[in-house]
Amino acid sequence: MVANAPLLELRQVVPSFEETGLMPVPYDFRLMPGDCAVIDCRDAGRAAMFADLCSGMISLSQGTCRFMGLDWSTLADRQLNALRGRIGRIPRAGGWINMLGTHLNIMMQELYHTTDALEDVVAAATVLGERFGFPGLPISTPDHLSTADLARAACVRAFMGRPDLLVLEDISDMLPAEMVLPFLETLTAARDRGCGVVWLARHTSSWSVYRKAVNIHMRLLDEGLFPMRVI
Repeated sequence: MVANAPLLELRQVVPSFEETGLMPVPYDFRLMPGDCAVIDCRDAGRAAMFADLCSGMISLSQGTCRFMGLDWSTLADRQLNALRGRIGRIPRAGGWINMLGTHLNIMMQELYHTTDALEDVVAAATVLGERFGFPGLPISTPDHLSTADLARAACVRAFMGRPDLLVLEDISDMLPAEMVLPFLETLTAARDRGCGVVWLARHTSSWSVYRKAVNIHMRLLDEGLFPMRVI
């Protein structure tokens, strides 16, 4: 990645309407390392599609989407997988595999994308788990956890492995109130080392306490992506 280059950049991107249902309008967006972009979007389905778009999972009718200087559309499967391994994501829909324990769901990306020893990955996941209120890694399958515990687990999974980009769909209504501060502290620590953040929020209340630290504010509507004034 070139110094002072955008971490994530969408240039005149028009997503495939047949694939996404998103209106065929151009999207322009730039995120530098350490930036936090809050994107207001009340439609959870639209937010998830935009998250997929940022992660190189959507076909484009035109334009380019680059992450870490690389155009998603030009990469082979091995490169795509390696690059997506640098993204931590909180999907609102969960994305859990109920055939596996929650601890394995949390660690799976890190185990797949790195050569780190299992004990090191477990130790890192345990430290994050304690930060988000777990006494240890939950080994029950995700379908046996409460909504609040799944939200905690989603945070642990997203922050695993020191990601370069965080794509966060809004789970503020699921995360226990006492976890908001640890979430924001962990988010800030990630930004301090250069991680960029795309935070798709359904309500202003979900990010209002972090308002002063947000440097990009946009709104995602049917008609496209529009800049908002950061107050």
